[in-house]
Amino acid sequence: MRSREYDLDFRERAGRTRAWGIGLLSLAALLWAWCAVLLLTPYEAERHDDDRYPAECESRLLTEYGTANEGVRHGDYCANERDWPEALAVLGLSVPVSVVGVALFTTGTLSRRMSAHAEAMRELDRIADAQAARSATA
Repeated sequence: MRSREYDLDFRERAGRTRAWGIGLLSLAALLWAWCAVLLLTPYEAERHDDDRYPAECESRLLTEYGTANEGVRHGDYCANERDWPEALAVLGLSVPVSVVGVALFTTGTLSRRMSAHAEAMRELDRIADAQAARSATA
């Protein structure tokens, strides 16, 4: 009976590990979404404090011009409002979070499956032993 309790505890710990992996993968997905918002959505840039009519800016990736940084030469207020380092920092932060999330999710899932496999093998051995005992007495 003790091995069953240990196995149930092992599966519970594996489930928690898997849940942490899912949580970190969800966090990585949020970081990817934030990066996409920074790069793909239009935004506004204030020319001065309390600007009633801020400049409307195109997204950093989807512009009608050659690059989003082309406006720097023309004194465009949009050029420095959303800069690439912020988006790349968010994207860079998502990499280790997703790697750790995948590792934890895989470890938790594999541990639960191996525990279920070991239980099935013990059950098959028990059935085979019972059949062998019956055939020996017959």
